[in-house]
Amino acid sequence: MALTRSLPAPMPPAIPVREILPWAILGGLLLMLGIYFVGVEQGALAIFNGMYVHEFVHDGRHLLGFPCH
Repeated sequence: MALTRSLPAPMPPAIPVREILPWAILGGLLLMLGIYFVGVEQGALAIFNGMYVHEFVHDGRHLLGFPCH
C-alpha cells in the first residue's frame, strides 16, 4: 500500500490596489467613452458632424435600449 502526500493548494498572488487602480480608471474611462458614442453621439451634443457615428453604432443603440428615432 503506497502512501500519498497531499500538497497544499497553490495560492494566487495578492495584487495591491495601487497596481489595479490605474487599470480600473482606464477601463472606466474607455467604458464611458464607449457609452457616449453609443448613447449620445448625435444631434446637439455631437462631436463629429454628420450621422456617421450614429449609423455605425445604430444596432448597438437599440440593443442597449437607447432610443434614436
